[in-house]
Amino acid sequence: MFDGITRRVVSLWFPHLASDRALRRRPVEGPFALILKEQNANRLYCLNNVAERQGLHRGMPYSDARAFCPDLISRPADLPGDQQFLCALRRWATRYCPWVGLEGRDGLVLDVTGTAHLFGGEASMLSDMRQRLSRARISVQLGVGDNRGTAWALAHYGEGVAPANEALTVLGPLPVAALRLSEKTTIGLQRLGLRRIADLEQAKRAPLARRFGSDLLLRLDQALGRQPEEITPLTEPPHYGVRMAFPDPIGLTGDVMAATARLLDRLCDKLKSQETGARMLRLTLGRVDHYNQQVELRLAHPLRNAARILPLFERGISAVDAGFGIDRMRIEAVQVEPLPVRQISHVTAKHKDKLDDLITRIGTRIGLENIQRFLPAESHIPERSFIIAPAAWSEVQSGWVSLRPRPICLFRPEPIIGTGPQPPKQFRWRRMMLTIGRATGPERLAPEWWFEDDNWRSGLRDYWRVETRQGRRLWLFYTPQNPGWFVQGEFA
Repeated sequence: MFDGITRRVVSLWFPHLASDRALRRRPVEGPFALILKEQNANRLYCLNNVAERQGLHRGMPYSDARAFCPDLISRPADLPGDQQFLCALRRWATRYCPWVGLEGRDGLVLDVTGTAHLFGGEASMLSDMRQRLSRARISVQLGVGDNRGTAWALAHYGEGVAPANEALTVLGPLPVAALRLSEKTTIGLQRLGLRRIADLEQAKRAPLARRFGSDLLLRLDQALGRQPEEITPLTEPPHYGVRMAFPDPIGLTGDVMAATARLLDRLCDKLKSQETGARMLRLTLGRVDHYNQQVELRLAHPLRNAARILPLFERGISAVDAGFGIDRMRIEAVQVEPLPVRQISHVTAKHKDKLDDLITRIGTRIGLENIQRFLPAESHIPERSFIIAPAAWSEVQSGWVSLRPRPICLFRPEPIIGTGPQPPKQFRWRRMMLTIGRATGPERLAPEWWFEDDNWRSGLRDYWRVETRQGRRLWLFYTPQNPGWFVQGEFA
């Protein structure tokens, strides 16, 4: 007790959290289960009540479950999605108290000390929780006690409320597994005849500590209130949004830009404190007629420099219809990326900043995805020696290393007439009769057998650099397996 108030803790256990979430999105009739691959075998991860009534259980092999229940409907489990859903439930639970933490993969724990009276008492608060979760089609079991261990035990094994200072009376008949023990410890206690918490409380502590370790007695003392156990709430993610209201409406572009500059200064201070940079910004302009207009800005690189971001908003703000005036503004960093402080060179940073700003300006017109750059790739095959990637999501690389020169213009192989492994003295290409003045080669390239490529089905290629008397500098190759000559590129 502290300040005359007894601590009260509520434990919420969602026994079918994953399946309830899946059925909320796509309801089905009949037995249903989520499948998770464990130890190279598909097993049941979470079931609905209909499947459990037919004898199926969590951890059961999927093949056995289908044999017992041919009508079983299954879907793959989504563990990250389930965790996000549990975090959403945690945010919802903060309506009852500010101190809410996660309890494993399928539970929540709430410290409701001093808040139950706001809902008419514990009974009314628990009834409100059940009703709201039931309307959301989420099954739940509740437990209330003076500490976390008591509440967890009642939620999982005896759904109920433990009166103040009567933990042993309520927990005594429950099995020892209600103490949050490992399966190995639980089986060991049962073999000794210690099946209930009351039996464990009456046993001598020293032999138990020697055989099972100190964790057993710690869990017992926590459940009975002898040892404190804290509840650690999750910290709220940082919110990157600032707003401003005006006593008188504004409408001129200069006034809106000035207000945007003030908002950006505050937003960038938040970004700097978290060592993040904005990748996508959304400016919301609220008119006096309660109509909102939005200006979105997608950046080519994470930024938190207000002076660089502000000019990029000018084009979007100039196209806004202010109507009878704008009386409120809000700017939010919709997408952020880590941007730690780092030492940069004064020589290269300025050039890179200008390039990123240019990509952003062009991207606002044609889309950032449409601005692309060439990047080197690990392959000696001409067609695979580069990749094309969006410039906004890739970095300039200095890996363009080639032991031999490559043509500036590369195209699909175009056949020409020639015989023998040596380049023809004369050949016709693109309606031009060309005469070779000098030829350098051959450079033999072998196909990469681990890739399927119809263009290299002919096998080896012998490449030649030829200079024609007409001024054309071409890249030719000869295929020994299927004799033939082709032109594939042209040098500058």
